[in-house]
Amino acid sequence: MPPPPLAGSIGQQRVRELVDENGLTELGRRPSFKKYVTELWEHRSFITVLAQSKAYAKNQNSYLGQVWSVLTPTLNALVYAIIFGIVLETSRGLENVIAFIVVGTFMFRFFERSISGGAKSVQSNAHLMRSLRFPRAVLPASTVMAELTTAIPAFVVMCVVSWASGLLPAYPSVSVTWYWLLLPFAILLMWMFNTGCAFIVARVVAITPDIQNIIPVLLRFGMYGSGVIFSISHYAGDGLFGTLLQYQPVAVYLYLARASLLQEPSIPHDPVMWAFGAGWAVLFFVIGFVVFWRGEERYGRD
Repeated sequence: MPPPPLAGSIGQQRVRELVDENGLTELGRRPSFKKYVTELWEHRSFITVLAQSKAYAKNQNSYLGQVWSVLTPTLNALVYAIIFGIVLETSRGLENVIAFIVVGTFMFRFFERSISGGAKSVQSNAHLMRSLRFPRAVLPASTVMAELTTAIPAFVVMCVVSWASGLLPAYPSVSVTWYWLLLPFAILLMWMFNTGCAFIVARVVAITPDIQNIIPVLLRFGMYGSGVIFSISHYAGDGLFGTLLQYQPVAVYLYLARASLLQEPSIPHDPVMWAFGAGWAVLFFVIGFVVFWRGEERYGRD
């Protein structure tokens, strides 16, 4: 015999009270922005552990292991320095083209790996999302942190190679000055910017997986448009187009790293560039986080 309507309505009301008292939410429902930020902060240890495990897993099946994290950008920098710096002589306006290309290659690789990893962070962790409940922003955030962890030894090599390039007869010396202490700040700003970009591409690829096939092409355009292997100011000029290229985010972070390490007359220390670097980092991190949060309920379901 079915219960009286009154009893049924009282039961539903009691369920609602229990839900409100215990802060329960509907399964798969996107939490409020404030609650989402709080949950992400509470999972900061999880982000660190996940990033460390990803960093350790890289290249662990190869003979040289983590050495490839340093060897790969070093070989790329060597190839670019020989082809573009020596053979094609694209060193116009530069005193030490080897150090210029080495810094650009290592810094851009950090950006490139962060975007590529962030694009795959949601799809490649579908099993984890089905097993555990956590803010999905953990995935792209831990991916970029893992790239930063593996890039730190490479950045040390970048500094050593830049200094050693000044020992060659054809190039001016590269002195170790207090400006080198600014390099970690340039890297941290780029890490913040990369994380924001990773949030955006993770959301886009999770909704439209085909976009992942276009990302390598866009990154290639980004490489040539950021002055990785040549000076933007000397090849693009100081017009509107050249100015846009010089002040776009990736080019700014390359500029800051080069200004910290090198003594290139064409790359002076510029507070305006630091202001742009901080602005781009905050802007993309906030926008990327909001964009990713708005798609929270769809990750692992599409």
